[in-house]
Amino acid sequence: MVHLSRAGAKVQMFAPDVEMMHVVNHCEGKPGTEKRNVLQESARIARGEVTDLAKLDVGALDALIIPGGFGVAKNLSDWATKGKEYSVKPEVEKVIKAFHQAKKPIGMCCISPVLAAKAIPGCELTVGHDTECDKWPYAQVAKAMSELGCKHLNKNVGEVHVDSKNKLVTTSAFMCNTAIHEVFDGLGVMVKEVLKLA
Repeated sequence: MVHLSRAGAKVQMFAPDVEMMHVVNHCEGKPGTEKRNVLQESARIARGEVTDLAKLDVGALDALIIPGGFGVAKNLSDWATKGKEYSVKPEVEKVIKAFHQAKKPIGMCCISPVLAAKAIPGCELTVGHDTECDKWPYAQVAKAMSELGCKHLNKNVGEVHVDSKNKLVTTSAFMCNTAIHEVFDGLGVMVKEVLKLA
């Protein structure tokens, strides 16, 4: 959002109006018992107006950016519980496909490129590196993307991959264990490349 603001982009935020898979107590790293709504939590985190995803009008927007995080793996898909046998929530897949069919750019970071792997079969993307190590603890995701028929390209955290054919821009973000400013800088490159395609 900072990079979009700095670039002068008008931002509209959307989230599905559904119950979260579970609420995590981040002090303990464990799921709690309370229930929360994805739309309401998105508004709290984003500190702004967030609209129900069902009301998104692709024709009124120039681009789509889907941030990553475990919410993508738990609430926008079932990657967290099914791994490469996952599916994307229908309302999310519909939006991605609509932007793709309209030839409008899509930016995805962290774990969110798994959504593109299902919605845009055969696309090119990155979630970082495909060899697991301390810096790249989620390399199995990159391998799964290739197994699903996508072309995964190894990129460092400050880099993006631009799939020009599909107008898809991806970067690894927190798939990499690194300093937060390096993640921030990589997100800036993603935003810049998405806006170039808009």
